Amino acid sequence: MARQLDEQIAGRFAVGRRLRVLDVGMGQGTQALRLAWAGHQVTGVERDATMIAAAREALAGQPEGIRERMRIVEGDGRDTGVHFLPGSFDVVLCHGVLMYVEEPDPLLAGLARMLAPGGLLSLVVRNGDALALRPGLHGDWAGALAAFDTVNYRNRLGLDVRADRLATLTAKLAGIGAPLHTWYGVRVFTDTAPDAAVPPDGLDALLAAEERAGRTDPYRSVAALLHLCGVRG
Repeated sequence: MARQLDEQIAGRFAVGRRLRVLDVGMGQGTQALRLAWAGHQVTGVERDATMIAAAREALAGQPEGIRERMRIVEGDGRDTGVHFLPGSFDVVLCHGVLMYVEEPDPLLAGLARMLAPGGLLSLVVRNGDALALRPGLHGDWAGALAAFDTVNYRNRLGLDVRADRLATLTAKLAGIGAPLHTWYGVRVFTDTAPDAAVPPDGLDALLAAEERAGRTDPYRSVAALLHLCGVRG
């Protein structure tokens, strides 16, 4: 996903331009720190106290120049309008958040309002068109059959959450003024693989295969996650 995001940033903005980035639901700050290291000014929004503590600890260990380029705001992603003016950011990330939001429309509209004209909106969501794949590959036939007719599922943390369908999100992005520019699959081959399944010397090949599959039909359509990139008109 990071490679896909870098591809979209490189194709949309001038090389060397310091971008204003908003990471909504930043978690422990992995992507925010990576983009700060790339030279961008990054603001992370997170409401979970444990994640905020982890992000602050990670940031504290960075060089001064990186610490100066990253700001952490404690708050809910649905309240971006409380903290920022419309059009304040060139890039807005919302990765792995929508599955926890029962009604995502207000959140999406708020994210789009944060974008400057021509700005990039990056969403990572659970693929609602492929929910039957995981239980099916595990031999859970009843679970696979049930998954065809719903966008609700129980994740690996045991939480009841929801997925999004590509067609539905495409329509929503158009409606909020940030129409879909391109989309990728994420975790096409590795969704059911244990973390220890790939030795370190095989990681480059794994990433190359996932990157190729994530941009290639029909593989990307059955990925566990979708990475959608919209552009503010």
